[in-house]
Amino acid sequence: MTGVKPKVAFYWCASCGGCEEAVLDLHDGLLTVAEQFEIVLWPVAFDFKYADVENVPDGEIAVAFINGAIRTDEQAFIARMLRQKATTVVAFGSCAHTGGIPGLANLTTRDAIFESSYLNSPTVENPEATIPLTKTRVDGLDASLPRFFEHVHTLDQLIDVDYFLPGCPPMPDNIRFAVQAVLEQRLPPKGSVLGSRKALCDTCQRQKPDKPVLHRRFYFPHEIQADPNICFLTQGIICCGPATRSGCGEKCIEGNMPCTGCFGPLDNITDQGAAMVAAIAAYIDGENEGEIKASVETILDPAGTFYRYAVPSSQLFCAKKNEADS
Repeated sequence: MTGVKPKVAFYWCASCGGCEEAVLDLHDGLLTVAEQFEIVLWPVAFDFKYADVENVPDGEIAVAFINGAIRTDEQAFIARMLRQKATTVVAFGSCAHTGGIPGLANLTTRDAIFESSYLNSPTVENPEATIPLTKTRVDGLDASLPRFFEHVHTLDQLIDVDYFLPGCPPMPDNIRFAVQAVLEQRLPPKGSVLGSRKALCDTCQRQKPDKPVLHRRFYFPHEIQADPNICFLTQGIICCGPATRSGCGEKCIEGNMPCTGCFGPLDNITDQGAAMVAAIAAYIDGENEGEIKASVETILDPAGTFYRYAVPSSQLFCAKKNEADS
């Protein structure tokens, strides 16, 4: 049928909501999206019901942008439904792509999270020690909550994903490119990351020496006054630029803050944290095992530092991919 707009869906799983704000950062470009697409699901902006999407014929949605990691069975249900209804599915942002900040929960257990959140936190008043249940009865009525999985999952650990849009959140220019690519049917090969092929270090304008400067101690940004013109790693400040994809516009770098890795790994890197460990090894000073160990021990919280956005997608902490099928 001529004149029929392609359908688009946006959905928010386990994330902070920043990806939804990034869509709004299109500003006037959002009006262009509204003119060119029919939005059939965007819960943060419109009062759509699940039935509205269930009634869409399979494959009729041109593209579904799904942000957030998968933590509950409700999120898994919607992600699977959108996979069935959409021709193209884009993992939108770090959480959907590599696990993101919610993925750090894989460093602990579901029970420990519940105990901390509902029993042991200093601000919690819960004398009856109530823990949320998936099913309960309230005032004679049955009530249910989504089941909380043991692990956080990336989107492609649950469904087949066509493309990945990196960033925490993705940049407006990247979003605009993805939308236009769908409209004009000029998408790259399936499975591609819609982003730069360069490392952040390749586009960072800070001064870098010809060879790495060795350090006996490493710093976090709050521990030292960083020179805004010199490479962070040269100053002994942990920066994930060597193992992180460029394309963010170096916003953190311009604010004199090191890269934390939100744009994810380059195409040839299977484990971002491991790649960062390898990169930082070139900056460690020490003549013997004891000195090297002392240098390494100044890097506090290595898992949370090198895998900040990538725990579920890593080789060390990868979630069980079949858990959401149980």
